[in-house]
Amino acid sequence: MKMNFGTVVISAGLCGLLSFILLALSIGTEYWYIIDVDEGKNSSLEYSSSHSGLWRIYEGKMVNTDNLSFFYVRLPVCVSADLHRVIVVLLPLSLVLLVFGGIFGLVASLAQSCTLLTCIAAYFLLCSLVTMSGVSIYVSYSQQALEELQHMVDIESLSHVHMSFGWSLVMACLSFCLELLTGILLMLAARLIRRQCQHDAITRFSQGF
Repeated sequence: MKMNFGTVVISAGLCGLLSFILLALSIGTEYWYIIDVDEGKNSSLEYSSSHSGLWRIYEGKMVNTDNLSFFYVRLPVCVSADLHRVIVVLLPLSLVLLVFGGIFGLVASLAQSCTLLTCIAAYFLLCSLVTMSGVSIYVSYSQQALEELQHMVDIESLSHVHMSFGWSLVMACLSFCLELLTGILLMLAARLIRRQCQHDAITRFSQGF
């Protein structure tokens, strides 16, 4: 039982650590949204491909600054400043919560406390909810931006422009999955401790007779 408990706890710790690393890399990198322009086929449009993160936008060299090119390079952040503020608060907040979750999880594991482990498991599930909320809002408001762009320009102008979510967003999604898995593993660890306590109580009771 102890070996199983140790395996589960170590697995939970590794998942939690990996989720923190992935979320930190996701927040710090600039490939949340990618705009790929086929300039060879679309030579009449004087702008280049770009990619953006939560904090900055990297755009190619632009010759003109009309509304169309302006919109292409700022697509992910042009619809709602309020939604953007929510995103840049939720995701770093989730990162901070993971740090405290790791500390409390280590204490609960060393103490082998069923109650503490259950509380930390619920805490990680809450962290996963915060992360998923930030990612979902980002996807939602990027879609709103795309719809807004489609209303501003004709479809033919977009035929050689490819827009997609990047690997930074994928890492945030993976972090969410690992946070969820960490919570589930800690729940399992709490259950193992509870069973061990019940087994010990039954053993003591039997020895009393």
